[in-house]
Amino acid sequence: MASTTGTNPLPLKDRVAIVTGSSRGIGRVIATHLAELGAKVVINYSSSPDQADLVATQINSRYPGDCPRAVTVKADVSDPAQVKFLFDSAEQAFGSPIHVLVNSAGLIDPKYPKIADTSLEDFDRIFSVNTRGAFLCGKEASNRLKRGGGGRIILLSSSMVAALRPGFGAYAASKAAIEAMIKILAKELKGTGITANCVAPGPIATEMFFAGKSEEMVQKVIDECPHNRLGQSEDVTPVVGFLATDASEWVNGQIIRVNGGYI
Repeated sequence: MASTTGTNPLPLKDRVAIVTGSSRGIGRVIATHLAELGAKVVINYSSSPDQADLVATQINSRYPGDCPRAVTVKADVSDPAQVKFLFDSAEQAFGSPIHVLVNSAGLIDPKYPKIADTSLEDFDRIFSVNTRGAFLCGKEASNRLKRGGGGRIILLSSSMVAALRPGFGAYAASKAAIEAMIKILAKELKGTGITANCVAPGPIATEMFFAGKSEEMVQKVIDECPHNRLGQSEDVTPVVGFLATDASEWVNGQIIRVNGGYI
């Protein structure tokens, strides 16, 4: 019978987790939460080494031991060679197969242009990180995660795929592609014991959310939420943590929208 986080305080003990885009935002809080569940965590970043080091230092100081519980690895998720390096580095750092991938790296266009005004360069940039990055990380994880149980692929999508608001054309499309891929990937991994799911947050109070938004825009989002507030990263992490554990074994190929009823 699958264990639960309620009966096992460290359900991810000695398991290795890669969290992309975890030097800040939701990814940072996810990495910290997985460490709380016992995981050894790879903090991935592409352009914020100081922030990544800070996350790793905080985790390692909280859980001291003979070996570090967190390491940092620089890698651009849109580059297949760097994604392979990321997975190689995770295995070498902890001397263990990788159990969990959480792909949190993502971009949005802070200008929030209509599709008619979206440049091809911005479209390609968003798809390069959001869609190509998820594809490359999911592909590598499919071939590298531990077989026979405990393997977990968790890709972050967005509730904007369901909201379909003006100004989010390229972003919503890039995340919709991820949701299609995850459902197919879950079926293709039949027999491996690896599950594949998406977590699709709603508006979360992060640097990426606030970029380019006026106070009026932010307040409008708050007013549309039944809880009358923005989500916090801590609202999302328990769902990701659950999906990373054995307790989630029967949840596979699903899109879980975590948005407080915003959509």
